[in-house]
Amino acid sequence: MKKNILVIHTGGTISMQVHAETGGVVLSDANPLLMEIDKIQQFAHITEVEAFNLPSPHMTPQKMLQLVSTITEQMANQPFDGIVITHGTDTLEETAYFLELATNYTIPIVLTGAMRSSNEVGSDGVYNLMAAVRVASTDEAGGKGVLVVLNDEIHTATSVTKTHSSSVSTFQSPQYGPIGIVTKSAVYFHHAPLSRTYLPIQSIDKKVALFKTYAGMEGELLDMIPTLGYDGVVLEGFGQGNVPPTLVASIQNLLDKKIPIVLVSRCFNGVAEASYAYEGGGKMLQEMGVRFEHGLSGQKARIKLLLELCAQK
Repeated sequence: MKKNILVIHTGGTISMQVHAETGGVVLSDANPLLMEIDKIQQFAHITEVEAFNLPSPHMTPQKMLQLVSTITEQMANQPFDGIVITHGTDTLEETAYFLELATNYTIPIVLTGAMRSSNEVGSDGVYNLMAAVRVASTDEAGGKGVLVVLNDEIHTATSVTKTHSSSVSTFQSPQYGPIGIVTKSAVYFHHAPLSRTYLPIQSIDKKVALFKTYAGMEGELLDMIPTLGYDGVVLEGFGQGNVPPTLVASIQNLLDKKIPIVLVSRCFNGVAEASYAYEGGGKMLQEMGVRFEHGLSGQKARIKLLLELCAQK
C-alpha cells in the first residue's frame, strides 16, 4: 500500500532555472518541481506545500522555525507517513540539524536538494526528490531522526555536511559515512544513530556568534560580543580543541559575563577534547568553563547552542 507523504518546498537550486540570456541561475516564477510530481506519484500519495521559495543563503533560524510550524500544522490536518523537504544545498545541513533538534516525530523527515538547476543538462533534482520520497516511504527510515538524501546516499542530519562547491556527490558524513543507500530496486540501511536530542522552542530570541580560529587571532573580535548583544559564542578551535593564547583573556571575560562558549574542532574528522594544558590549550579552556561539543561542525554547534538558549525560559 502506498504511503501518504507530505512534500514541503522551500526553494534552492532544485527549484531554480538557468536564465536563457544571462546564464545565471535564478528563482523561477513557478517552482518547476510542481510540474514533475507525476513522476513521483508512483512511489507514494503526494501532498505538496510550498513553505517559501528562497535561495538557501537567505535561510535563517526564524525561517527554520517557520518550517517547524508548517510541519506541525500539516501533521495536525492529516497524519502523514513521512515528510520530504526540498531545500537549497548551501544551508541544507543547518536546516536539517535545526529540525533534528526542534522536532520529535518518529515518522521519517527527509531533506533533499540538487546541485544542478532544473533546466541544466544532467539535472539531479527530480531524481533526488524521487529517492527522498522512496526513503520516506520505508518503515525502516522511521525513528532514525532527520535524514538527508542526495546522490543515492542516506545521511543523518547530525553528521552530514556539504564538502564540494559543485559536485553532485557533495554531501558526505566525514568519519561516519552514510547510514544507508538507495538503489534502483530498494532502500538499504546499514546502521543508525544511537540517540537524539529534543529542544522544543517557541521563538528565536537569542543570538549566537561563530568564529573560526586562525594563527595570531586577535581577541578584539570576542571583546565585541557583549556590545553587539550576542548571547553565546561557538569557536572552531585548532586540532583537538586549542586556541591562540591571545584569545584567553577575552574568553575569560565572556565567561565572567555568563556568556556560554562552545568549542569544536575546525578539523572535519576527530573530536575536540581537553588534551593540551598550555595557555590556550583545551585542558585550560575546559577548566575555565568552555564547553566541548563532540562530533559537530561549527555551524551545527551554533544551531544547537542557539536552540538551547532559546529553550531556556
